[in-house]
Amino acid sequence: MRKTLSTLALATVAALALSGCSDPDTAGESAASGSTQSGSGAASSAPGVTPFDASTLSAVPEVEALVPQAVKDRGVLRNGASTDYAPGEFRASDGQTPVGYDIDLVKALAAVMGLDEGTTTHAEFPTIIPALGTKFDVGASSFTITPERLEQVNMVSYVEVGSAYAVASGNPKNFDPTDPCGATIGVQNGTFQQEYVQKLSDTCTGEGKDAITVMPLDLQTDVSTKVIGGQYDATFADSTVIGYTVELAKGQLEQVGEVIESAPQGIAVAKDDTELAKAVQAAVQYLMDNGQLTQILGAYGAQDAALSTAELNPAVSE
Repeated sequence: MRKTLSTLALATVAALALSGCSDPDTAGESAASGSTQSGSGAASSAPGVTPFDASTLSAVPEVEALVPQAVKDRGVLRNGASTDYAPGEFRASDGQTPVGYDIDLVKALAAVMGLDEGTTTHAEFPTIIPALGTKFDVGASSFTITPERLEQVNMVSYVEVGSAYAVASGNPKNFDPTDPCGATIGVQNGTFQQEYVQKLSDTCTGEGKDAITVMPLDLQTDVSTKVIGGQYDATFADSTVIGYTVELAKGQLEQVGEVIESAPQGIAVAKDDTELAKAVQAAVQYLMDNGQLTQILGAYGAQDAALSTAELNPAVSE
């Protein structure tokens, strides 16, 4: 979850072969140095993904009527995203083209808003919000909705993302997500989940139970390889990351237990641009009501994250 900058370093998830997970390429590194853009063009080359085709959508008059004239005149909905966070926004196999469900969502939003295209340009995560209203119209980049962010920008909710466990298919280690004490759990370095599992382990030992063996690695694909190979009992990651990893593992991994510690994520719009925020809200709600949001997310195994109501600036707790 992109709650704080300290938990942002989720490396790009790459292909998972039938024999196990392979190392991803260095798309996250190229994201830091480039400023590539994805428009409304052809299918994504993200591994194992057939993205939603926004060209199947048409302008929706009641949504189109809400779009600010300046955006209509430009004909483009400009999104800024930090393309290092699969499956929401990352790099295709060419190491350049932004792909992911947020990129596909922006294309769909542009279509129902009656615009020519929705483009995504890479930007470092902390720079996106300050650039709204000038360089970017929207920020669709896995922004968790927080009270602090609501003071800075308008936000339209569209998904709810939490944390989830995955195990090797059939759960051969008999991992119990309700009682992880004594288990070996792989996590990604620097994430919320690493901190959370360590706290769980401290609780276990405080109750006289065996500690959790927390195994942090830099790449989620490496963690998944060790779960499939039986070295780890389970992995713990963002629920959307788990969904995508399970999708790519082709039957070698499965999610177990409920999604926990969930929070809504939203599309950010400049605080002084309520007109565009309402247009985005109406467009997202249309995609929700007609099933396209679920299809967009489903291509990446993230369909369960879809919300059914697009709220503008929803009330959230700390």
